[in-house]
Amino acid sequence: MQISARADYALRALLTLAASDGSLVKGETLASAQDLPLRFLENILTDLRRSGLVQSRRGADGGYQLCRPAEEITIATVIRATDGPLASVRGRPPENAQYEGAAKHLQDVWIAVRVNLRRVLESVTLADVASGKLPNIVRELRDEPDAWVTR
Repeated sequence: MQISARADYALRALLTLAASDGSLVKGETLASAQDLPLRFLENILTDLRRSGLVQSRRGADGGYQLCRPAEEITIATVIRATDGPLASVRGRPPENAQYEGAAKHLQDVWIAVRVNLRRVLESVTLADVASGKLPNIVRELRDEPDAWVTR
């Protein structure tokens, strides 16, 4: 799985909002707190607003804040808001992929990949990451002997 810059930046901005205890945070503050390009972040925040994850208020006292508690926003929700489905095959859901001959069971592999992505990303909330109290599944996978080895 490749995490896009949009998803990464969105998550970093939302985690900053989660740590703000509900107060409004200006876009410039979010960008500087995470060293993100402001214009790109503003486009991402527009998408997050349309997705119902953040709300904004204009003006001198304006800014952004989460629409829901950080405990209710999963990493999967944010990735879907910025990039679409967690797993796709040539832009389509894996259950729509069809293969013939020796590749006929490849669809099973793609379905299993999607299940495992969901298992992790739907179990982790913004509050979990912001607090450092990650779910057991994340800690167990992180602590596997080869987890940190690039292949």
